Amino acid sequence: MTTQPPGWYPDPVNASRQRWWDGGAWSPHVASNGTSWVEPLPAASPTTERRSRRMPVWAWILIGAIALIPIILLSPFVAVLALIVLITGIVALAKGTRTWLRLNSRKAAIAVTAAAAAVLLVTGSVSAAVLPNTGRSGNVEAAHFAGAPSQSEARRSEESSKSRQTPTPTPTPVASTREEVVTEAIPFTETRVDDGALAAGQTQVSTPGQNGEKTLTYLVHLLDGQEVSRELISEAVTTEPVAQVIANGTYVAPPPPAPAPAQPAGNCDSNYADACVPISSDVDCAGGSGDGPAYFDGVARIVGRDVYRLDADGDGLACEPN
Repeated sequence: MTTQPPGWYPDPVNASRQRWWDGGAWSPHVASNGTSWVEPLPAASPTTERRSRRMPVWAWILIGAIALIPIILLSPFVAVLALIVLITGIVALAKGTRTWLRLNSRKAAIAVTAAAAAVLLVTGSVSAAVLPNTGRSGNVEAAHFAGAPSQSEARRSEESSKSRQTPTPTPTPVASTREEVVTEAIPFTETRVDDGALAAGQTQVSTPGQNGEKTLTYLVHLLDGQEVSRELISEAVTTEPVAQVIANGTYVAPPPPAPAPAQPAGNCDSNYADACVPISSDVDCAGGSGDGPAYFDGVARIVGRDVYRLDADGDGLACEPN
């Protein structure tokens, strides 16, 4: 491959795919059906190295020189065989395949092809010298064996040159990254407190809740402009949420006071009006420190004499609360 320019060629490991040749050595980049990946060449086994040392190029040349003897004796048959080997070698070089010759390297394919061309040239010359009177058809055949290509060979050569054109390399995916800033809402929480000023069983929002806000920064990974993954690189709260407070009413109204017992109309002292102050040996205000024996619960207006001394502050109202 040292004589080939950089480009994609059949993989020497697997001919069904292509491998990039950088002009001096095989690279680890492999492509097949529009997909490329990295696969280093396997290390050469000791057996292969030993075989390469056992069969160098000069050995093939020596074998070719020794083979000239039967070639000269059997030139017509050898010429046909050499032509077949030559065409096979050209196909092996063009497509990078081993063919039926089982050539393990490009160097061996070049050597075999060159040897086949030399044999074809020699046998053609020998055939022309041994058979000088074969007529026009014989001269044509000798010229053919001597190297003049036929139309079919010219067509094969043209097809081989087309196949050696450098294929368009598969584009390598382009990886890139970018930062993306996203804002998200922080939901507010809710708490409940008891409120003695609110009737039991009732609720009231004393503090409305408000959502907060946080800022997230992501590193987005792209392949040929398409997002394949993202990772969070920073997070900051820009606005704190406000918790919502709900008041639960706990106030229970006291029961209304029991109505004062009705006094008989004829048992009320006439010195007091607006309420019935009982007639007794002594009357004290209910809930006070007096010892009775009768008690007055309420407020009465003094219209006569305060016989029971129920108006302690002298404002004309009996048993008025302080």
